[in-house]
Amino acid sequence: MTALERRASGSLASVFAARMLGLFLVLPVFALEAARYPGGDDPAMIGLAMGIYGLTQGLLQIPFGMASDRFGRKRTIIAGLLVFAIGSFIAAAAGSLFWLIVGRSLQGAGAVSAAVTALLADQTRDEVRTKSMALVGASIGLMFALSLVAAPVLAGLVGLSGLFALTGVLALGCMAIIRWWTPPEPEQHRAVARGGLMEVLRHPHLLRLDVGVFVLHAVQLAMWVAVPGLLVAAGLAAEHHWRVYLPAVLASFVVMAAVLFPLERRGYLRAVFLGAVALITLVQLGFLLVAGQPGVVELAVLLFLFFCGFNVLEASQPSMASRLARAQVRGAALGVYNTLQSIGFFAGGAAGGWLAKHAGVHGVFGACAAFMLLWLAVAWHMRAPVAAPTAEQTLADEAQAT
Repeated sequence: MTALERRASGSLASVFAARMLGLFLVLPVFALEAARYPGGDDPAMIGLAMGIYGLTQGLLQIPFGMASDRFGRKRTIIAGLLVFAIGSFIAAAAGSLFWLIVGRSLQGAGAVSAAVTALLADQTRDEVRTKSMALVGASIGLMFALSLVAAPVLAGLVGLSGLFALTGVLALGCMAIIRWWTPPEPEQHRAVARGGLMEVLRHPHLLRLDVGVFVLHAVQLAMWVAVPGLLVAAGLAAEHHWRVYLPAVLASFVVMAAVLFPLERRGYLRAVFLGAVALITLVQLGFLLVAGQPGVVELAVLLFLFFCGFNVLEASQPSMASRLARAQVRGAALGVYNTLQSIGFFAGGAAGGWLAKHAGVHGVFGACAAFMLLWLAVAWHMRAPVAAPTAEQTLADEAQAT
């Protein structure tokens, strides 16, 4: 990476990390703490308060992505982070579950993931794009692991309102990073006429990636309905689950760096991508086999393998989407991608809960394996992306055509 690419990757990974840390810190303690609010005796309302963030974010990812194409990435990101911060402070000041729901919905309305990813794609070359996306994915994974350890401690010290206030402060810090640390937006982004959403929706390889990110995150959320119970059944108390999660996440980052980047440079990105999908399929079958008599070691190995595949896909999929889409519609393409990701979270949580209730953990992992096989079939004809046309190339082609 060049110095500018390192600066862009570091700053935008920091934005993702700080924003996601605030969100992750709330999740492990939300249901217990929200029950203490007026109106918190209604489990359905607590579920709405948790899930409405994903709903509003899913609805607004495409508009924010398209706005970044039209009005500029940094301006759109700062506006979205401001909405996110306002929602966080409303949730921090909430005196009832109703206002908690209002705050959570505004947090989701600051749907800047697509715009941030598009800005990172604008500021990195194709050959280092996956590495940049991997830094983002690693930062999110580390924040998830950190939140599992820190959330119960911080909740005991400052309560749920304090966690939301911390989330708002982190969002304001992200705005400062975008304003003063992230490199300026490339001039050519404003020099080329914008494309449209229909171009993205007609692109077969982008649609395959959209299906993939939906399945990946639906499976992730669905399996997490069952995995904590398996760890408890294996004899590991809930407060010690991080002892399995954290080593699995950290070790998987090492494997990803050792496998993904060298093989991508040698032209094997498609093979690595399909191999990661197949690996997660096998992991789901592994969970299905051990679910009857789970052991901590077997579960730890399966989680390590899951995170190996998951982190490879988390790094390669947005990189491929940004390279397949033309620069003029990159924000829209990543907006669709992130929308399907958010819907996948929602669908996976809802379907996982329903399956766990009516079919048990075997039903959860059986369904996850089936959906992964379906994804493997859809992704089989995926091609490795070629470099997307640059703005200069597009202008030159238009000049030649006229």
